[in-house]
Amino acid sequence: MIIYVDIDNTIFKTEGTDYTKSKPILERIDAINNLYEQGNEIVYWTARGTPTKNYKEKEALTKKQLEDWGVKYTSLK
Repeated sequence: MIIYVDIDNTIFKTEGTDYTKSKPILERIDAINNLYEQGNEIVYWTARGTPTKNYKEKEALTKKQLEDWGVKYTSLK
């Protein structure tokens, strides 16, 4: 199964658009990681940075946060 998951205020608590201050929601991350481990495809879907010119910076920050907080996923869009 392919499961699409939004990031902000779903697995990260985020106020406004200051993504550097986002905090992980660990219970939700654990639940979705469990779905990944069961063989599901997890696609994280976000509008972070669009349509700004610094999209690549926000993408790099998001990937680092996913890695730092142990988020398992198939792709980020």
